[in-house]
Amino acid sequence: MAAYFHICLALAGRRCLVVGGGKVAARKAASLARAGAHVSVVSPAFCPEFSELDGVELLERHFQDGDPDGATLVVAATDDEELNRQIARAAQKHGALVNVVDAPDLCDFFVPASVVRGDLVVGISTSGKAPALAKRLRVELEDLLPPGYAEFVELLGELRSEVMAGVRDGSRRAEVFHELASRRTWELFTAEGPEAVRALARRLIAASR
Repeated sequence: MAAYFHICLALAGRRCLVVGGGKVAARKAASLARAGAHVSVVSPAFCPEFSELDGVELLERHFQDGDPDGATLVVAATDDEELNRQIARAAQKHGALVNVVDAPDLCDFFVPASVVRGDLVVGISTSGKAPALAKRLRVELEDLLPPGYAEFVELLGELRSEVMAGVRDGSRRAEVFHELASRRTWELFTAEGPEAVRALARRLIAASR
């Protein structure tokens, strides 16, 4: 199996297609919608989970080879292996990247098991070889990355512009960023809150001038 190039893909405003009406298809559609994509789902029938999705277009019919036209991504999540192959061929014909659930040999990309804390996203992939292992590792990382990391990352993003403006020397700037991202600073944040980290950042900036 070929090596994969791992990226985070901006899908806001882009069309994505999901084929299938079961629970797996519903989860895939929900994830794409959360990323801001325009999601269309094609299936002769839909499970109840689809009724909970907002902003997802449901096309209650069988898949047609022209459906992937204009799509950035296509996800095939049906129980029919031959239909999944047909979807993959049609997607590639129209220049769309395709993921076929439980068929790594038909996939252009895999969706990693992810731990999300605001803008902090940690993805785990086994390149389709052991999805259950990726899921177990994700559960373990959930405990290592408490929800507070979402606010911590937001704060570091806010302070980044101050450091960029206040520290001209590139090597010193790197040292400040390293210190702000350190375990010590995380522990300061959890113990004393964001104002303590802001104060630390300003001391580091002042010392680097």
